Parts: sequence; structure tokens; C-alpha cells
Amino acid sequence: MSEREFSRRHFFYGSLLAGAVPAAGFGSTASLSRAGFKSPNEKLNIAAIGAGGKGRSDIAGCNTENIVAFADPDDKRAAQTFQQYPNVPKYKDFRRMFDKEEKNIDAVLVSCPDHVHASASMWAMTRGKHVYCQKPLVRTVWEAQQVTAAAAKYGVATQMGNQGYSNLGARQCAEIIWNGDIGGVTEVHAFTDRPGHYWPQGPEVAPKEEAVPSTLDWDAWLADAEPRPYSPAYVPHNWRAFPDFGCGAIGDMACHILGTPNMALLLTAPTSVECIKKEGANQYTFPHQAVIRFDFPARGTMPALKLFWYDSLKEQPKIPGVPEGELLGDKDINGSVFIGEKGIVTTGCYGERTRLLPDAKMKDYTMPPPLLTRSPGHYRDWLRACKGGAPACSNFSVAGPFVEWMLLGTIAMRVEGKLEWDANKGRITSHPEANQYLKPKFRKGWKFA
Repeated sequence: MSEREFSRRHFFYGSLLAGAVPAAGFGSTASLSRAGFKSPNEKLNIAAIGAGGKGRSDIAGCNTENIVAFADPDDKRAAQTFQQYPNVPKYKDFRRMFDKEEKNIDAVLVSCPDHVHASASMWAMTRGKHVYCQKPLVRTVWEAQQVTAAAAKYGVATQMGNQGYSNLGARQCAEIIWNGDIGGVTEVHAFTDRPGHYWPQGPEVAPKEEAVPSTLDWDAWLADAEPRPYSPAYVPHNWRAFPDFGCGAIGDMACHILGTPNMALLLTAPTSVECIKKEGANQYTFPHQAVIRFDFPARGTMPALKLFWYDSLKEQPKIPGVPEGELLGDKDINGSVFIGEKGIVTTGCYGERTRLLPDAKMKDYTMPPPLLTRSPGHYRDWLRACKGGAPACSNFSVAGPFVEWMLLGTIAMRVEGKLEWDANKGRITSHPEANQYLKPKFRKGWKFA
């Protein structure tokens, strides 16, 4: 990078980026000695909490290591993985797995429903185990704070499963913005087609009690959630529609789609959050469709920001200044667009297809020289950290605060009006009744931390 190029960047965002981005980019900070350190050539012993569904692909992503134990209450859901690893010990309850296998485990994959993420991660970290936890990391704001603090306390390597943080395009988007090419960003519009046809959510959904399948340990599936009768409305994957178990479309897709704005705009805590549109409200689930507005204060030289989250869209939103058909190019309905004071940039769900808009602006455009390191891949990033390498790009010190502000959106869907957020006190000041949703209720016999 020439001296002139560096000076231009430093003039535009220099005071803000100083100290925020390591000299060699994210993931370049020298690592301290880590719990259970292994040399890069030595394999980790990894246990999986959740072996079916997303757990299957997480296990596949780490198949260069030793898979040594499974905890999954649903034999049917986990059957394919169990068949692939017939000799690996299998448990219904992750607590029993730790009782029996703790000495054999270096690291843990947490790929179960959202409501168990925090408890499973805490059980692992307090025992000195490295943790890769699926998005949305946790289900509530309080849990985000707890797992962030625990990761730092126990010195373990962590990573949230929002793979867009490792994507080249996400980093290029950040560098375009930091280079000043679209000016200060004042608005972000982020959108998804979930839940849509992916899972039922809205007025028509009511959990109806049925007999528990013989292949399911319902008590172990509930884990620390309050007891209730089994219903196929929850299992195997529609649980994400229910606030007691999941976070709706925010939990499913926002950790991906809002990851690039969180990185590029160095987002901290919002000052307010409001659900400005809601269709299909239901006493049991999140609404069928919602639009949520987050307001962020100015951050250094970055101006105040309005961020809009749209879910359950059937077509791409109409954004002023974006020509018809150019937003993501192929009518994809999962991505984000950044509105700057002198230009627009867009990126896909995982940070792919990053480019200036209108498309004509890309004809002679050259991407800025990189400020951020390039990732070896989201799983490898974590595995490297487990073996004493640099912290993973979405480690809990990054993912925890990100998820903390994002999950305020799940509360906004449950409480009418604007929620004023006091980050220093960790309280919603405008609607005191909303604070009940900051922390989950744990059933008797489950110790969280």
C-alpha cells in the first residue's frame, strides 16, 4: 500500500480503526497458551452435542480430527451420523457425556437447538474444552454475556458457526467501506426469505400434544427448558419458531446476513430497537413476518446508523438508488445493502457477490488493498486456534457482543413500541416488562454456570 493510500484511509476512518483492527487484520493477534494445547500436527479429540441436522455438517467440517463422543437425544435424527461412526460412544444427555468422557475430550461442537447452546457451551468451557457453537450462539441477551465472559475466563478457543465471517466478500465489503469509497454509511437494509416455506410460524401454529416417539428422549431434548408435553410442532426442526426454544428468522439467518454489517461498521450496542411492522402474530410463535429497526449511535468517525431487518420476504426489497434486478443479481432474497453518503455497496447472505451499485460502477473499480487477513475456512480457523494459533475470526469475544445486540430484535417482536436500550446497565428502560425476556428460565436440577 502506498503512503498516499494509507493516509487517505487513515484520514477517513483512522481514529476509529486504530486499535480496532490488528496490524495484520482480524485473527492476527498473538495467541496465549490455550487449554489442552496441541501441536498443529496433532489431532484434537472432538465431541459433538447434536449429531443430526446441522450437527452432521459440523462434524464433517472437522473430520480431519478424532471424533470421540456424541450426545443427541434423537436417535432418528442422528441415525446417519451414528452409522458413520459406529464405534463412537453415544449419549442422550450431554451432561452424562461429560461425566463419562471428559478426560477424552479436547473440544466440543455445539449443534443442538438454540435453547441448549449456552448450557452446553458453559459445561464445556468450565471444563477447559474448546467450543465451536452454532449460530445464533445463544437464545437470550444474558446468555450472550455469560458465554463471552466464560470464554475469556477459561482461555479456550471458540467460534460461532456464522461462516460468512470467514468469507472473502465480507472482508472486501468492510475494506470498501473503510476505504471511504461509499462515504459514511447511514443505513443498512438486511433481508431474508425465512421463515417463509422453511418452517411454520404464525397464527396457524399451535403445539398439539402427542405421544413421545420411541426414538426420542424428550426430557433430554428439553434440557434446561421448562417442562411441557411433547409435540411434533417442536421436533425435529420447527422449534426455532418458538421463543422458548429458538429465535425465529433472526436466529436462523441474521447471524449470517448481519455479520458483514457488524464487521464492516464496527457495531457496538444500539440505543433502541423497534418492530415497526408485524404480520401474523401468535401467542405461541414469533410472527409470520416482521421488520425491525435498530438505531446505533455514531462510532468514532462513523455516523449514526439505521439498520433495518426484514424477514419472510417473497421478493427482494425495493431500495432507493438500487436499479431493478441489481440488488443481488439473481433474485436471491438473503443479503444486505449499505447506503453511504456517496454510494451503495451490497453483499449476499454469507458475504458473497460483494459489489458497488449500480453495477456500472464496478466496470472500472479496483478493490482496495486488503486490511484484513484472508481466512483458511471457518472450521480450520477454529481448529487452528484450538491448537494454539490465532483466535478464530468469530470467537466469542466478537460473536457474543454481536449476538447480544441482535437478540434484542427477538424481544422487539414480543413487546409493542420502541425499546430504549441502556447497554451499560443491561436494561430496557422504556418498557420495564420487556426485561423479563433478557434471561431464560431454567428448570430445577439444571445448573447453568
